[in-house]
Parts: sequence; C-alpha cells; structure tokens
Amino acid sequence: NTMRVDYFTVAPGVARAMMGLEGYLHKEATGDDKLPKRLLELVKIRASQLNQCAYCLDMHTKDARALGETEQRIYALSAWRETPFFDLRERAALSWTEALTRLEPSAVTEALFEQVHAQFNDRELSDLTLAICSINAWNRFGVAFEPEVGSYSPV
Repeated sequence: NTMRVDYFTVAPGVARAMMGLEGYLHKEATGDDKLPKRLLELVKIRASQLNQCAYCLDMHTKDARALGETEQRIYALSAWRETPFFDLRERAALSWTEALTRLEPSAVTEALFEQVHAQFNDRELSDLTLAICSINAWNRFGVAFEPEVGSYSPV
C-alpha cells in the first residue's frame, strides 16, 4: 500500500504546520500540571473512531498502550458511556471530543460546556480543544491520502 499523496515530501510546509501543532501539544499542553498524555491518546482514538481513520487508530492505540493504557479501556472506548472504566474527567473530555468532532448544529451546548469546564480549567480546556482540532485535521489527511496502516511504531 502506498500513500495517495506523500504530503510530507511534496508539501513540507503542510507537514511543518501540522507538526507545529503536535509540538505544542507535546511540550506545552502535557505534563505534571497539564493534560495527561494518556487522556490525549483517548481523545485521539475516539476522534479517529468517529472519523474512521485507520492509520490514526493504529497509531494512537499503539501510543496509548506504550503509555500504559489498558486493552480493556481501548476496546471499550467506542462505548465509553456504557462502561464504568472512565472517570468524570475522561468522560468530559470524550463528550467534548465527540461534540467537536461531529460538530452538529447545537452539539456544543451550554450544559456540555459547563460539564467539561467543571473538569478542566481555561488553559486545559483550550489545550484539549486544540488537541481535538489537531487529531481531526490528522484524520482528514489519513482518510484522504491513505498512509500504510500498521506501519507506525511508537518511539
């Protein structure tokens, strides 16, 4: 399987822009007093499920496992509301992810915002929103250009 378009090679500015988002998320949005990397991986997996991006699903399930995420939680993520496996903060992040990924009219209600804002301060909510925007953008590249699924290895 070959990519339809190798945008990293033919459009390095696109690749740099996307990697700039990732650089911010890895350096400034995560850490001891910020968003946990495992939480961001759950968000990335859930958005990728909704967008049916096979490459990103492969990548982020591998990254989540490398960070210690359990198989049980990864397998149940598509039905997270029906499980006891996710805490209030994770549930808020997953709700926010679904609303911003689907972006249906009136999906981002005041009630949802208040639920999420109760779990994340303004900085965290801004970073979480950027993470959701970023994975949705990556999903669109993955779906459009079909990189080889299974080729990713966590660092």
